[in-house]
Amino acid sequence: MDVVFNQLFAGLSMASILLIIALGLAIIYGTMGVINLAHGEFVMLGAYTTWALQNFVGLGVLTALPLVFVAVAAVGWIIEKLMVQRLYHRPLDTILATWGIGIMLQQAVRLSVGAESRFVKSPALLSGNTEIGALVMSNYRLFVIAFSIFVLVGSWMLMTRTEFGTKLRAVIQNRGISECYGIESKRVYSITFAYGAGLAGIAGALITPLFSTIPTMGTGLVVDAFLVVIVGGLGSLIGAASAAILIGEATALMSAVMNDTLGRIAVLAGIIILIRFRPRGLFPSDTRN
Repeated sequence: MDVVFNQLFAGLSMASILLIIALGLAIIYGTMGVINLAHGEFVMLGAYTTWALQNFVGLGVLTALPLVFVAVAAVGWIIEKLMVQRLYHRPLDTILATWGIGIMLQQAVRLSVGAESRFVKSPALLSGNTEIGALVMSNYRLFVIAFSIFVLVGSWMLMTRTEFGTKLRAVIQNRGISECYGIESKRVYSITFAYGAGLAGIAGALITPLFSTIPTMGTGLVVDAFLVVIVGGLGSLIGAASAAILIGEATALMSAVMNDTLGRIAVLAGIIILIRFRPRGLFPSDTRN
């Protein structure tokens, strides 16, 4: 039983990482209807940026987070301006283009940094564990969980309590009418895409002390993040949060009861059954016009 509780805690911390990645996907799709297959590479860029800042500048993971967000968001903004912006209302072309961009980013990292694993030290401030009975919780994983809640609340407030959020919701509801009222939809799209990319970069930074950093690290993570977005409901922040916890904890529990492979199969089977009866996800967002 103690092993199960500790496994569930580890699953919750991993669910927190998936939540931050999935939030970026959900915001981008909910606003622009773009399925961004390069999102996993934004996670990878965040991880490598964190590694570079620690090794060449001496910054720890915590102090590097704002810089990582800005750097990866800038990359996302450039990609949106140069490529994605030209492919709106062409979903198949957008999927192929972002897939190609992801491959290019992976190869660029391989050529510039190398394909070998890189490692980032966990913050000394968050070293050690917190123990409650038989439950042993890493302080760093506790920080990741708390930070993911902060990102979720911050994203929700940005979308619902700011002038930019008002413009964003107007564009989502009806782009043509919102432009008649002077809202620059292209600018809103660019900022939204950059914000989603920045969130992926933060997730990459947070995961570096937990896993080794390699050029292909984002591929598996973005698959799980897509599952979170689909199960939660496309474009729904609350749905993404609920689905991240559900999938993360189910994977951890099944892996503890069976093994990693069988647990993964069981979770995927459960997702297929859920989608069969809830094809729009747990919390579907309003239809975009």
